[in-house]
Amino acid sequence: MKKRILSFWEIWNMSFGFLGIQFGFALQGGFMSRIFQTLGADQHDIPMLWIAAPLTGLLVQPIIGYMSDRTWHSRFGRRRPYFLIGAVLSSIALFFVPYSPALWVAAGFLWILDASINISMEPFRALVADKLDESQRTYGFVMQTLIIGIGTWVASNLPWLVSELGVSDSAASGVIPNSVKVAFAIGAFVFLLSILYTVFTTTEYPPEDMDEFEKEKAKKNQFIPDIVNNIGNMPLTMKKLGVIQFFSWFAFFTMWSLANPALTEHVFNTPAPIETAFDMADSVQKVAFDTANTAFQKSSNLVGSAMGVYGLSSMAFALLLVLYTAKRNINRKYVHMASLILGGLGFIFMYYVSPENLKWCFVLIGFAWGSILSMPYAMLSSSVDPKKMGMFMGIFNMFIVIPQIIAALGGINLVAGLLGEKAINAMTVAGISLIIAGLCNLLITNKGAISYQSENA
Repeated sequence: MKKRILSFWEIWNMSFGFLGIQFGFALQGGFMSRIFQTLGADQHDIPMLWIAAPLTGLLVQPIIGYMSDRTWHSRFGRRRPYFLIGAVLSSIALFFVPYSPALWVAAGFLWILDASINISMEPFRALVADKLDESQRTYGFVMQTLIIGIGTWVASNLPWLVSELGVSDSAASGVIPNSVKVAFAIGAFVFLLSILYTVFTTTEYPPEDMDEFEKEKAKKNQFIPDIVNNIGNMPLTMKKLGVIQFFSWFAFFTMWSLANPALTEHVFNTPAPIETAFDMADSVQKVAFDTANTAFQKSSNLVGSAMGVYGLSSMAFALLLVLYTAKRNINRKYVHMASLILGGLGFIFMYYVSPENLKWCFVLIGFAWGSILSMPYAMLSSSVDPKKMGMFMGIFNMFIVIPQIIAALGGINLVAGLLGEKAINAMTVAGISLIIAGLCNLLITNKGAISYQSENA
């Protein structure tokens, strides 16, 4: 079916819910490790505490993709019911995460939060392919990236901002500061509000053949066979993109889980104090612990703020692509390759920077992030059956979560350990991984995936 060419505002409205989704992901990615450290986690144990996130993605996204492909509601359409359910659950989880009284509670909340975000996120990817003509696909995914960049930057700066407004960064041992609690509460509100905006401003196309759709929907117990069949018959381009995704997401999982301990220690020289190293019954030692803990919390705010810069630069990158792809076509392969290599250099430079210059590393990482959120999906959507777009987007998520699971189960600690004991070595590993991902783009040869124009030349 030839789809109507949508206006800027129509594409903006259908993508706006990603602002809230990214508020959730940015607060999770920028501050969950800080919460874990505050509750007493050792930095070597942090990747394992994060394993809930990729595991839930591995389970939830293919299921939600399959279900949304087979859903149609006369008022809410195909994808929007899942946006709404995920938004309600995510907002509740976001609000309560920083009130976790113990490490296991925080890890459990991370599991709930990530599962809920995934319920909303996967249908958003499929919605772009559902709504947009092939000629607007790159434009649509880049628009999502623009909104994601805005959300990343604002949400990553929230703890710093509320701290500047007078909310305290100080807290007793094992207690999350009020600045983090307020930031997560704001994030919960924005998440729900932005999803509601998309739900009520966007319509969806009904299935082209409603009778055939109802027959397919009536089939029972087809989920596992369909998943297995589609995994076995995934297009070659999708497999090659999977290799790129593996190294890309290994790098970013490393950043989310270990940037805070690595950068507070190496760049700011304010590592998280270990309570057992202080005699808390001694008033002098207790003051020393409180001073060190407040310094760690404040430098964590600055790490989060610096991480927000990658959202800002990804937003600028996406804006340039939006302006360009609105009228022209690009070579997705080479744009993605160059962006990933620049991001890899940003990670490697962290070993050498001062606190004042840390933001420039994240500027480079933002180019990679902006490309990761748009180019692979644009290339994929040109390579799969549109009737199974939700399922294939869910299956494609396997190439995102498997490297994160490997990293969480010891992959980061193992590879970074080859470079030495310093926490910053994990960022160097992330940089090398991202450069490898960039070079793997040379595997992509499908002209339709590389450029829509070349497919029709």
